[in-house]
Amino acid sequence: MAALPSLINMMSQLIASPSISSSQSNWDQSNKDVIELLEGWLSSQGFQCEVMPIPGYPNKVNLIATLGKGDGGLVLSGHTDTVPYDQGRWQSDPFLLEERDNKLYGLGSCDMKGFFAIVIDTVRQMDLKNLKQPLIVLATADEETSMAGARALVSQNKIKARYALIGEPTSLTPVHAHKGILMERIRVTGQSGHSSNPDLGNSAMDAMHSVMTELMAFRDNLKQKYRDASFVIDYPTMNFGCIHGGDSANRICGRCEIDFDLRALPGMSNQSLVDEISRLLPSIESKTGTKIEMDSLFTNIPSFFTPIESDIIKTCEKLTKNTATSVGFATEGPFFNQLGIETLILGPGSIDQAHQPNEFMALNQIKPMQQVLRGLIERYCLQNNQSNHPENEEQRV
Repeated sequence: MAALPSLINMMSQLIASPSISSSQSNWDQSNKDVIELLEGWLSSQGFQCEVMPIPGYPNKVNLIATLGKGDGGLVLSGHTDTVPYDQGRWQSDPFLLEERDNKLYGLGSCDMKGFFAIVIDTVRQMDLKNLKQPLIVLATADEETSMAGARALVSQNKIKARYALIGEPTSLTPVHAHKGILMERIRVTGQSGHSSNPDLGNSAMDAMHSVMTELMAFRDNLKQKYRDASFVIDYPTMNFGCIHGGDSANRICGRCEIDFDLRALPGMSNQSLVDEISRLLPSIESKTGTKIEMDSLFTNIPSFFTPIESDIIKTCEKLTKNTATSVGFATEGPFFNQLGIETLILGPGSIDQAHQPNEFMALNQIKPMQQVLRGLIERYCLQNNQSNHPENEEQRV
């Protein structure tokens, strides 16, 4: 096998290759430089690499790197993009990996470029000449915004494997479920006019008050109706994130908009929730004489759920000595669910550092993560039987 850079050097090169994804065009960047690095390193280790363009997203690509053959096997997946960064709030250059206080600082260090360096460094230390099932390293585009990379995998049915680990930062705790998320905008259009005479206009802000009243009642009903004790926040949440309306105190507000998100529990349908909210609006529109429209801010993300009894969940509980849990943040997990792959979320670093200035990965997360990766590769790629439960094969994990 060809020589590879050290783990730290790989991580440094990945972080030095900006790949921000954002709905704002002035921030949004290609991820091709990161994919090129990963393709080169994985090819040198014998992986067959396919660079997959994302339809409708110029300069955004996925990488599917496969070692071995078969209809089972293991996917190790991560996203190549990062969020934007707060200029002036970093103590060091976000694109220059810096080690201090036993931590590795840099944009994407834990979320989640560091994961790829750990995976590749682990693979090079293993003898993988006699794989019984394939090992697939997957690198996706635009997870932080549209999830376009993961959606393209589903639409093209690209990945065929039995198990998958997504290396999002979970402090090495297995995650088997998370809430779905939808983000919507409701726009009320009334009629502006001089504030001295209400009859000269029709206040969109007054009508928005009625909209918000209905939404809050809807939110309360969801909280009463749906519960899942496996979540810290054990009910669906709805957050009114921002509201904009009017332009002057002495003008009747002619237009008002509110943006909100709704995070649904596993088993709930995002589309059904959108439909229910839509049905609340015509009566308000009729009573207020305004025009009310609702639009999605982006395509919703379904909830994620893998049964706690799944072999990969039980195996990772044993490998980490941590009990599987549920989280509120969203991942690409539900798209792997749609592909029929038993999936968990587990990775080095903490979600508390993700999306923050001075993002870091603690050095003490690296070796335990490599132990997990070795255990999974041995179990699902180097052994014949993928279905035995770990409690029956203690020595294998």
